[in-house]
Amino acid sequence: MDRRGFLNDSIGAAVGMSLPAHLRPLSPAGETGAVGTTHLLELRAGLRSLFQLDDAYGGDEVRSLSVRHLRRVRRIISTRPCSDTIRRQLQLLAGESAEHCGWLAYDADDQDAARHYWGEALTTATMLKDVNLEIMIFSTMSLQACYEGRARDGLDLARAAQERASRLGSPTLRSLIASREARALSLLGDGKGASRKLSEAMRLVDQADAGRPSPEWTAFHGHAELNFAQGLLYEEAGHHHSATQFLRAALVHQDRTYGRNRALYRLTLARNLVEDGEVDEGAAQAVESLEHLEEVESGRVTRRLNEVSGLLRHRDADSARQAVDKLTAYTQSKVAA
Repeated sequence: MDRRGFLNDSIGAAVGMSLPAHLRPLSPAGETGAVGTTHLLELRAGLRSLFQLDDAYGGDEVRSLSVRHLRRVRRIISTRPCSDTIRRQLQLLAGESAEHCGWLAYDADDQDAARHYWGEALTTATMLKDVNLEIMIFSTMSLQACYEGRARDGLDLARAAQERASRLGSPTLRSLIASREARALSLLGDGKGASRKLSEAMRLVDQADAGRPSPEWTAFHGHAELNFAQGLLYEEAGHHHSATQFLRAALVHQDRTYGRNRALYRLTLARNLVEDGEVDEGAAQAVESLEHLEEVESGRVTRRLNEVSGLLRHRDADSARQAVDKLTAYTQSKVAA
């Protein structure tokens, strides 16, 4: 990615149509210098392209681009005249961009930075009274809370998101949040409650065509994501054989455009197999994940890789030792780079 190109974003510069949307300079502003609908659409396309890069490659490398995009939006709000309607849409875009900066920091395992950007985004959502942005923030903060071992906070945040989502009438959105409620309940030791929530999430995602359209940011959510959530639930309960079935299904059905998720799914499958005593296959899955990891930069994925390596080091099998050697060599090469 040509990051320096991102800095050359002056209104009035020629549009580099061969560049990704987040790297293109904005269209000329016209005689009054006012920002209009065309500029708003271009800025929104830039954010959309950053979402796509994150899906494919993870948050580590994309986050600096997203921060610069947020700065671009803020600069335009501060320095360019526009109508009240356009200004509100630009402020909303700034909130969405801040939320995405928080997500990328979370994925890169920089949790303090994630909290900072989500705080900014939540301020914008509150000011604009935008329910969709509030839902987006609360549901993602729920993931972070669970990731950090704060499952009770994770459940409260997911429930806050679900209360707001019930007003929007989108089954896919409610399914996504129900799966995050299930995650928190599982970590709190409420296996039955988690199973009920996950069943609800599965019913809702099957009703997607019957309700209102889901927000664009929920596009990743579907059966692959729910299979992965079910696999995690079984793994945490110690039912590794059942977990393997769902984790395999998640990997098979995950769209290949979601490279970061595929890497995470495969390493989670490897971890579960090793925990289940299937060391040879777990080691093979771990080594196969290196193909994905060549393209992905994600702190969460790196942590999962380290978990798998740690498990394999304690297994007395040739396949485990060989896998550890390859995973270690890969990790060292990344550090050296």
